[in-house]
Amino acid sequence: MRKEVVVAAAAVTVGAAAVGVAVFLKHWEQQRERRLRQAKRLLRKFANDCATPVAKLWNIADDLASKMESGLSSEESILGMLVSYVAPLPTGEEKGIYYGINLRGTNFLMIRGSLGGKNLPISELQREEVAIPSTAMDGDSTKELFDLIAVELAKFISVHSEIDGKAESRERKLGFTVSFPVEEDARSSGTAIKWRSLSVNDIVGKELTNDINRALEKHGIDLRVFALANDTTGDLAGAIYYSKENVAAITLGMGTDVGYVESAEQVPKWHGQSPNSGEMIINMQWGNFSSSHLPFTEFDASLDAESSNPGSRMFEKLISGMYLGEIVRRVLLKMAQETALFGEWVPPKLATPYLLRSPDMAAMHQDTSEDFELVDEKLKEIFEINYSTQMARELVAEVCDVVAERGARLVGAGIVGIVKKLGRIANKKSVVTIEGGLYEHYRVFRNYLHNSVWEVLGNDHSDNVIIENCHGGSGAGSIFLAASQTYNAGS
Repeated sequence: MRKEVVVAAAAVTVGAAAVGVAVFLKHWEQQRERRLRQAKRLLRKFANDCATPVAKLWNIADDLASKMESGLSSEESILGMLVSYVAPLPTGEEKGIYYGINLRGTNFLMIRGSLGGKNLPISELQREEVAIPSTAMDGDSTKELFDLIAVELAKFISVHSEIDGKAESRERKLGFTVSFPVEEDARSSGTAIKWRSLSVNDIVGKELTNDINRALEKHGIDLRVFALANDTTGDLAGAIYYSKENVAAITLGMGTDVGYVESAEQVPKWHGQSPNSGEMIINMQWGNFSSSHLPFTEFDASLDAESSNPGSRMFEKLISGMYLGEIVRRVLLKMAQETALFGEWVPPKLATPYLLRSPDMAAMHQDTSEDFELVDEKLKEIFEINYSTQMARELVAEVCDVVAERGARLVGAGIVGIVKKLGRIANKKSVVTIEGGLYEHYRVFRNYLHNSVWEVLGNDHSDNVIIENCHGGSGAGSIFLAASQTYNAGS
């Protein structure tokens, strides 16, 4: 009898335990479903705040066109609208071998290429990148930096001297582009507005071309720099070489900027001599653009407040590769904190600013595997998130999609704004070239950008705007500047 009682009691205990486990599992499942719904609600709100319907894109395009007009008249505009006196512009008939320098901040690129005229592409293209030592970056003058450039350029030229043949009798120009904003002036130099990576003390207000040319002469190089130019100016010169219908060149990588062709008579703030062609290149500084129509979110506000330049470069913070991954990280951090997206504990590395780079974001976004294997790999590699559910990984990819789509469509609105300012939407073909890793390597971003322009312009006008990848790659614009200044100097 006692044995039967013990057995019965044990059975009751096991049964109670089973019921307890079932209750726990049910509660746990309900909690997980509740948290998942909460994460999805957060994503929907974020997507709604980032939305860029066609009507909003038109408002942004109109606002940009209006601010471009203001910037051409006043130095106080939100857009820099810097005048570049690079003249004459390429004609497409330039021939010969030319050299260029692209100064990037932590390094510089030396480029050599041959042009055959008739809009033929660059051939025999050679590149060499040289790191800038810290002593040259942190010095009290530009002398050490320009001496370094001259020494390395002399070596670079000597390697190719046998195939360059006899130099032309006319003075040859060296194309010199810089990857930071400059004010440009006829026959002289750039005044650096902001040198992001270098801290040489005598940059602002100094005619840099004089220093560069002194270094070139000192080291026996028979090339001279005619003017500093922003790299977008160089990209646009290259685009014009291939087609007169090229009206703008966009840099779209870690940072962003635009150079476009403007009629000199449309630039009231320019008081110098107008070029013979009647056209000049304007460096827009469109990263500074801001508008009440831009779709800012709480995550953009916090990023801006914690940045080194709060309140400025607002458009750049929405569209450039420097910031896209950071916005994604901030959204995922909030999901992890409020919905336990990656478990009960918030992964510590998810709180580290700028740990998610845009190339990794693009890889996760474009993961086409059934269970998001690449997303899982990147979460482990970057944030040390060693376990994630398939649904969590899918949400990560969706956050990337929202951020990329918004950025790309805003770029598209910017392109429409430029073309509208030029009065070319309805009756002229306009080619816009884009250079930079964000456009070249992020396929979905590129597709969203193209689609936004087509949507905004509609069937009637979308064929009038053609978007192309930059010719020759990064830094190649310096070659076209050198060619236009050397070959067409007498025109």
